[in-house]
Amino acid sequence: MTTDVTIIGAGLGGLTLARVLHVHGIPATVYEADASPTARAQGGMLDIHEDTGQPALRAAGLMDEFRSLVLEGRQALRILDRDGAVLFDEPDDGTGGRPEVQRGELRQILLDSLPAGTVRWGHKVSGTRALGDGRHEVTFADGTTVTTSLLVGADGAWSRVRPLLSATPPEYTGMSVVETYLLDGGTRHPASAKAVGGGSLLALAPGRGVVAHREKGGTLHTYVMLTGTRDWFAAVDFTDEAEARDRIAREFDGWAPELTALITDADTAPVLRPLHALPIGHRWDRVPGVTLLGDAAHLSVPNGEGANLAMYDGSELGKALAAHPDDVEAALTEYERAMFPRAAGAAADGTRLHELMFGDGAPHSLITAFTDDEQTP
Repeated sequence: MTTDVTIIGAGLGGLTLARVLHVHGIPATVYEADASPTARAQGGMLDIHEDTGQPALRAAGLMDEFRSLVLEGRQALRILDRDGAVLFDEPDDGTGGRPEVQRGELRQILLDSLPAGTVRWGHKVSGTRALGDGRHEVTFADGTTVTTSLLVGADGAWSRVRPLLSATPPEYTGMSVVETYLLDGGTRHPASAKAVGGGSLLALAPGRGVVAHREKGGTLHTYVMLTGTRDWFAAVDFTDEAEARDRIAREFDGWAPELTALITDADTAPVLRPLHALPIGHRWDRVPGVTLLGDAAHLSVPNGEGANLAMYDGSELGKALAAHPDDVEAALTEYERAMFPRAAGAAADGTRLHELMFGDGAPHSLITAFTDDEQTP
């Protein structure tokens, strides 16, 4: 089968691209490995930024739908030390530019905005190859193939499209995340719920931290951040929920019980997520008929920018293709020329943020940075 625009990956970036193309009357097909939209959890809260995520949704014509998803009060932020003392407390006064939504709900409005059949579920890519003249072939795990004149890799950290453009693999950053949930926190876990507050909690120390968000229904979604080698984490038996929780919690011995309870009292099995990144400034030479967006193009340490940048990439690529309907290479050149420095700047900012959060001066280094920003005219 031959298609014009083939997008690999039905995450926020790929779906934003498909939607912006649809707005401009350009058909596209999205291939996704998951068997259905509900095949796996779609993550937690996202703050949608006024300079990236929101313009992307505006280009997609979905701002009204987006506003209907916003959870009031969730932009509140507090920073605690390991003893549970509140060092910084910023309420949500309704003027912030980063409203919070549930990632799965945001993804659903993008899916609902596309013509039926745009997303082909259950298509796991096993390989890609160039055919010449800007055409590429994608092979799926079931042996079927598709040939396309424009291939876009929106397939995340371990992109199967990236090798067409770059031989650079993501590398382990030296930190991993252990993800946990406390359900109905206000009733069942009141001390932890009080510590988290109405929005986000950062309890930080050098090399480690507990980051938590209050989600819908009083759910407390926690990301335990911990520096360690891959071998250290491999030695933790995550198939044994109780043992894994206990082993991770021991790295926070002496911390306030309402903080460690976010680990030890979890209502779900702890999930290990090693953090990988591409080099800051990762780029490639222009290859006809193929490009990347989001984590496939510029995977970096988590810094609140990833989903926003993926959506913005998708919208900017869609607009460039619409502006150059008869010259795909001009569109891709225009898109990549702007995307590379944008991604490099965001990745560098993210690395600095991680140093403030988990470096030797944490958590006071982060508070100083926040205070300096507030005082800057």
